[in-house]
Amino acid sequence: MAKHLFIVSTSTVHGKKYLEYLAPKLPEFYAGCTKILFIPYARPGGISHDDYTQRAAEFFSTLNIEVRGIHTFETPEDGINWADGFFTGGGNTFVLIKALHEGNIIEPLRAAVESGKPYMGSSAGSNITGISVSTTNDMPIVYPPSFEALQFVPFNINPHYLDPDPGSKHMGETRETRIKEFHVYNNQPVVGLREGSALEVHGNTISLWGELSARIFEKDKTPYELSPEDDFSFLLNA
Repeated sequence: MAKHLFIVSTSTVHGKKYLEYLAPKLPEFYAGCTKILFIPYARPGGISHDDYTQRAAEFFSTLNIEVRGIHTFETPEDGINWADGFFTGGGNTFVLIKALHEGNIIEPLRAAVESGKPYMGSSAGSNITGISVSTTNDMPIVYPPSFEALQFVPFNINPHYLDPDPGSKHMGETRETRIKEFHVYNNQPVVGLREGSALEVHGNTISLWGELSARIFEKDKTPYELSPEDDFSFLLNA
């Protein structure tokens, strides 16, 4: 079966409600799905698993899709088997990947997505689609057993990518500087996803959804831009 991913930079854009800006796309992405398993472990702002799941469920009810949190099942694998598709919300990437490793969730979730069940992640939920979570912007507030991620794609993601502000007096490192530091020790490409953008993976093809370009970082190369009109599929051979 063809793998189908929607790797979203952010769940919410300015002036819109939670997931609202994605509403035109999601009926197509989740076509045929009536039951989505929500993975709330990233807990933005420390929100409870139940409250976070309720937030997702309220949105997906407008699409006539049932949502249940993975934490409500007797075992995570029961939830993975129940679902037609998956959504992992944003928050803290280290909290999320710690829960996935400690709950032995990575392998069964990976197998389900490889079998063709669609997976959407936003922010932290997108970070975990790559090789590792080492290009997250989050603070390491907990200590995961490993930085290894789901490895649905052979590159890393940097959601919420920000360009340097030439008028800023901020003296700290830019996102580009941080990714350059990453490439001193790691070889995989990194895709900088700007707000309101997403990568859609369908089998052997990748396209950029949204109105903005994405910034591509490859080791020992000058970073470059690709637009939604460009083919991103070469990244699958990274």
